[in-house]
Amino acid sequence: MTLPSLLGMVHLAPLPGSPRFGGDLDAVIARAVTDAVRLTEAGFTALMIENFGDVPFYPSSVPSITISSMTRAASAIRDATGAEMGVNVLRNDATGALAVAAASGATMIRVNVLTGVMYTDQGRITGKAAEVARLRSEWCPQVRIIADVLVKHAVPPPGLTIEQAGTDTWERGGADALVVSGDGTGKVPDVDLGRRLRKAVPDAPIYVGSGATVATLAELATFATGAIVGSALKEGGRAEGLVDQEAARRFRAAAREVGW
Repeated sequence: MTLPSLLGMVHLAPLPGSPRFGGDLDAVIARAVTDAVRLTEAGFTALMIENFGDVPFYPSSVPSITISSMTRAASAIRDATGAEMGVNVLRNDATGALAVAAASGATMIRVNVLTGVMYTDQGRITGKAAEVARLRSEWCPQVRIIADVLVKHAVPPPGLTIEQAGTDTWERGGADALVVSGDGTGKVPDVDLGRRLRKAVPDAPIYVGSGATVATLAELATFATGAIVGSALKEGGRAEGLVDQEAARRFRAAAREVGW
């Protein structure tokens, strides 16, 4: 199955169990569906949900209530839009994401740290590629794994290069696509790093995971084959905002011009 070139982000408001949850899961899902409908009406055929509002994040396994809430949200979005769906359970619950995908019919998951180690604001996070690969085979073999290389909001161990991290994730970790980002949400990736990653793994689909805008698309397309885009499509350019449908339409049109 071919991966979509663009994934529009649906950032979920705080879910039950998180410190900032407002007490109304129906409202959280209604807002998520509104964002998803706006994105699909703007031309996005694939979406990705993540529990963006659940800060501070667990480093790995999240509570069961998070998984059940995300499954409900993903199912509601699919019913409302018919869009292809991806799931990212922050900070790095890849098995939880697989569970949501298996139950909701999502076809992709994003994994922030699939192989190796990254040092994050949640502490040291270690990839679990072996566990993820085996559970995918058992639960949902059709689901594709999109994995970050030197993920944002984190630093690598000393001496780890993007070439080594990318090659390990692609060739040994079982990823179906890679993601390169800036150092934080909405930050543009270092284009030189992206081009080095492309050279190291010439056959890999590579997504830009942050900082893709109408203004940056042409340069990012020199190494990337697509983008996971959120902030640039939101009111005020903030991930927490509602989707701005006109901004989403402009981005979709610009992406077509670079072949995405």
